[in-house]
Amino acid sequence: MTTTAAAEAKSGRAGIVQLWAQPLIVGVLAAGVLIWAFSRDLTDTQKATINASYITQLIGEHLALTAAITAIVLAISVPLAVLVTRRRFRWMAPIFVGIGNIGQAAPAIGLLVLFFLWTATTGFWIGVLPVAFYSLLPVLRNSILGFDEVDPALIDAARGQGMSEVRILSIVEFPLAVPFILAGLRTSLVLAVGTATLCFLVDAGGLGILIDTGYKLRDNVTLILGAILAVCLALLVDWCGALAERYLGPKGLR
Repeated sequence: MTTTAAAEAKSGRAGIVQLWAQPLIVGVLAAGVLIWAFSRDLTDTQKATINASYITQLIGEHLALTAAITAIVLAISVPLAVLVTRRRFRWMAPIFVGIGNIGQAAPAIGLLVLFFLWTATTGFWIGVLPVAFYSLLPVLRNSILGFDEVDPALIDAARGQGMSEVRILSIVEFPLAVPFILAGLRTSLVLAVGTATLCFLVDAGGLGILIDTGYKLRDNVTLILGAILAVCLALLVDWCGALAERYLGPKGLR
C-alpha cells in the first residue's frame, strides 16, 4: 500500500469514527439528563411535565415541526435554484437570494409574532411557516451554487448525445448538485430544530414548552431537561445530515 493510499485509508477510518461518535455522545447526554431528572424528588407540579408520556409527546411535536419545515424548505429552494440557474432567468437569482437574506436576517421570534398578528390564529402551521422562511437561505444558496458549479463541458457533452434539457437536469446537473444541496440542508435542519423551540409561542408545541415552563416557574430541573433535550435533538438531526452528505451523494464524489 502506498503512502497516499495509507493516508486516505487512515483519513477514512477517522471520518467514520467521528461520524458514529456523535450519536453515541447524544445518546449518553440524553440518557444522562433523563436519568438525572427522573431520579430527583419531584414536586407535583414538576411531575405534570417531567413524565415519559409528556416528554415523548413534546419530542414528537418537535420532530413533526422539523419535518414540516424541512419539506417546505426543500419544496421551495430546490425548484427555485433550478429556475434561477437557467440562462434566461439568471437575473432573478439576486431577488430570491435577497428575500432569503431578509428571512434569515430578521429575528425568528419577530417573524413568528408578525405572522401571528397577520393571521390572528395559532397552531402548527403558524409556527412552521415563519421558521421555514427563516431556514430557507442555506438550502437556496447552496442549491444555486451546486447547479452553477456543474462543468459546462458536461452539459455540452450531454446535449451532443441528444439529451433533452429535462434529462440533462435529472441525469447530469442534479446528481452533481446533490452534495451542495445536502450541505445547505444540514445547516437548515439545525436552524429549524433550534428555532422550533420558539414555536410554543403560537401553540405549535415542541420542546420549547419545557424551557418556557421551567423559566416561568423557576424550575431548573424542567428548564435544564428541555434545553438539553433540544440540544440533543439538534445534534441528532445534524448527524442525520452528515449521514446524508456521506452516503447520498454521487458515488464518484464521496
